[in-house]
Amino acid sequence: MAAARKPVLLGLRDAAVRGRPTGPSAWTASKLGGVPDALPAVAAPRPVCDRCGQPLALVVQVYCPLGGSPFHRQLHVFACPQPGCSSGGTHSWKVFRSQCLQMREKEAQDTQKQENGLRAKDWCEGADDWGSDSEEASLSQLSRDSGSDSSRARDADWTVRLQDLHLQDAVPAAAPVSPGGKTALTSVVPRFLPHYICVVDEDDYGDFGGLDHAHSLLQEYQQREGIDMEQLSQGFSSDGSEKYEKTVIKSGDKIFYKFMKRIAACQEQILRYSWSGEPLFLQCPPLDATDPPACGHCGGGRIFEFQLMPALVSMLRSADLGLFVEFGTVLIYTCEKSCWPQNHQTPLEEFCIIQEDPDEPLFK
Repeated sequence: MAAARKPVLLGLRDAAVRGRPTGPSAWTASKLGGVPDALPAVAAPRPVCDRCGQPLALVVQVYCPLGGSPFHRQLHVFACPQPGCSSGGTHSWKVFRSQCLQMREKEAQDTQKQENGLRAKDWCEGADDWGSDSEEASLSQLSRDSGSDSSRARDADWTVRLQDLHLQDAVPAAAPVSPGGKTALTSVVPRFLPHYICVVDEDDYGDFGGLDHAHSLLQEYQQREGIDMEQLSQGFSSDGSEKYEKTVIKSGDKIFYKFMKRIAACQEQILRYSWSGEPLFLQCPPLDATDPPACGHCGGGRIFEFQLMPALVSMLRSADLGLFVEFGTVLIYTCEKSCWPQNHQTPLEEFCIIQEDPDEPLFK
């Protein structure tokens, strides 16, 4: 008996993110763009591109706890928006997994409240000090240097000195550091305009109906490429699900057709989530897809978890319209054990495969 198909959840773009949410409402949200929201007691990833050394932009943040697990769980996918880099494979893309125990979440929040209270108290008690003893000594020296001929002269001197002070000159901004220890060449982190991601069940779209648009696109593709669609469609069962051949597929066109037909019922999908499920390939899958590298921490195997879809490309916009990434689909593989060292505080890097879009006009 054939194994049951793994359930698939689809991510769709939702409302724009307004302001900067904080607390659980921030890190339990799935979104595209913006800045990464960190789990309690875990540092937010700040990776850089292995090719150009520039900070990577957040593409998606996915909150994805596993059933029966005591952990909150988050995945962040980053890409380099610099020209020529986004198509540079894994050198320009990074994926990080963060986790924290649900009980530790409350402890971290309580500690944060205590620290905020102490800081506020210290600030209020020291409000009259306006600096340390050394700063007071400097101010006294400056007062003596200014002379004591008249109060007007002193006031004028202090006015000039205060005008020459600039807060931004006091401490230079620190460039973000990636979990791997590389320092970015600039402190300006690129950002795409943030939107929330809502989740729907693929089965809610019926038996992959509503394929008129897909059929018209595929007919156009057939005329242009001379492909026999009837022969290609033999890779499907009557209910629309794939029948993956046991033999090696020699033609990338057949894989492309399967991809198009599967997403036709919901063309606006930007993400497909299926823990330990089957990915949709745009081209012949590389060896890494069937045998991804082992987890860098526990040495265990990795499994497919989700993928980014072509519709997302046009939705990744920046405020100045100067940032963009290009891809066909990005497949994310994570540790099958979802390992997390005790008291660990930095994200763990996972693995991704980038497949280019073989025919970009078909997705417009």
